[in-house]
Amino acid sequence: MANHCQAKYPTSVDEIFGRMMRNQHTLPRFQIIAALLAVCVGASSWAAKPEKQVKDPFERMNRATYRFNDVLDRSFLRPLAEGYRDHVPEKIRNGLSNFIANIEYPSVAVNDALQGKFKAAGQDVGRFVVNTIAGVGGFRDPATKLGIPVHREDFGQTLGHWGVPAGPYLVLPLLGASDFRDAPSWIVDAHLVGEHRLKNQPLRWGISALSVFEIRVQALAAQGAIDRAFDPYALVRDAYLARRDYLVHDGVVSDEDSGYDVLDDGTIE
Repeated sequence: MANHCQAKYPTSVDEIFGRMMRNQHTLPRFQIIAALLAVCVGASSWAAKPEKQVKDPFERMNRATYRFNDVLDRSFLRPLAEGYRDHVPEKIRNGLSNFIANIEYPSVAVNDALQGKFKAAGQDVGRFVVNTIAGVGGFRDPATKLGIPVHREDFGQTLGHWGVPAGPYLVLPLLGASDFRDAPSWIVDAHLVGEHRLKNQPLRWGISALSVFEIRVQALAAQGAIDRAFDPYALVRDAYLARRDYLVHDGVVSDEDSGYDVLDDGTIE
């Protein structure tokens, strides 16, 4: 019988990943995902089981796309993120981060409801209302101090919840790591976030741009680890698939299904 347990991830990693997946309709996820996965690797030792066949029939094409995305990141996105981190005060960055997370949080509530998690959906609505009103438009996060939990849901997880298989791994130009189930799901999530309702196009694109920068800045701390990886592509692929499996099953995963050994203490190897 497969060993099941609640796999544990550091709060900071979970927060970054949650933000990443809520922003997947605008986020160039190529190196951002890689950096986040490097954080997971540093926090929990994991490596793919050799007997597990990874679903990557398009590996040659995926690797070419990964290299293309990596060049763009090194030439454009990473330098911008580094400049943002170095020159914008932390207090301002935190406020913008809270604002972006809040305006995009309605998508989490909808996906919780679509999965039949009505209690969680109610908490999501409460969190959004509290942070929007008491948090000055979402720039502050009083909901956390009140004990209202943060949930991580997107439409790809909703499809997985109802049995839609992930399918082969896929690297998308600009968007990065994905699979056949998640790739089209961003279209649905793109219409659920708050900024989609804004009629002011410059403001809408400005929020999306800030979202990209803020998430990329959080990933900078792990950039060195991914740069030192023997095979960054394989690291990103294996950890991305494991992480998505973790999210779809709400943290209760089988090592037989995921291709990783989930230990009793919650780490993965």
